[in-house]
Amino acid sequence: MREHLKDLPPAALNLLLSVGDHQQLHADDACIYGVFADLVYRLEGLTDELGLLHFVATEKLLLTGRRDGLHSIEAVRQSLRSGQSPKSHTALLESILMQVTSGVEEKSEALSDELDIIEERLIVDLTDDIPKRLAKARRLTVRLHRLLSTQRSVIARFEQNVWRTTGKAHDLKTSHVSQRLDWLDHEMVALRDRAHLLQEEVSLRMTDQTNRNLQLLTIVTTVFLPAGVISSIFGMNVGGLPLEHDRSGFIVTMLLLVGASGLVFWILKRLGMLRR
Repeated sequence: MREHLKDLPPAALNLLLSVGDHQQLHADDACIYGVFADLVYRLEGLTDELGLLHFVATEKLLLTGRRDGLHSIEAVRQSLRSGQSPKSHTALLESILMQVTSGVEEKSEALSDELDIIEERLIVDLTDDIPKRLAKARRLTVRLHRLLSTQRSVIARFEQNVWRTTGKAHDLKTSHVSQRLDWLDHEMVALRDRAHLLQEEVSLRMTDQTNRNLQLLTIVTTVFLPAGVISSIFGMNVGGLPLEHDRSGFIVTMLLLVGASGLVFWILKRLGMLRR
């Protein structure tokens, strides 16, 4: 192992041991090295978190480094256990890159199902959990779209610069990975736009509900406004108030309050404001 590490270019070794978070893919006369992002895999399954895979591939060796368990590594490990054997270390790296896209595809299918559920529930009624679930789904579509776009540009730059190398380690076939990324990115853009439209509909529903609540509050305030005025008048601590010494003053006052509120309610009903 140490002999192979000595043969690695300084740039490849530094990138393998670095903590940078920028995705990149480089070809050297002796090896292929870079950093790729992937979905984090835990015991409970695929998560929404992103992790980084640092790797160096030579003709005889593939070195990887990561802080978290990644979906691509777990999928390749299971395929190796099932008996599948890649022809070379660059072929093994191709399998890892393809499994990166497989994880994103699996997550895109889950996002599509989640948006279907949200859309069906939104047609029936706007529940309290829909805005949070929709915001979470849209945030994930934005993150995955950014991930796929970066990987597409990284592979495009790699394909443009790989002809400058002369070693055999650059036999990495990226055309099928690039095609898969293009297709997935289009799907993710469609999911992102769909989530954006659903979020706009949720905003309109919430605005409409707020307007209805404000209208109801305005109607209630308007109906009881005359009653409040009459109560304020009879509540003034001054002399000469009508019905002050009349035993039936309370009943007469209550009749005035109810009558004034009823009159305002009838006027609003005739104007059609209660049907809006």
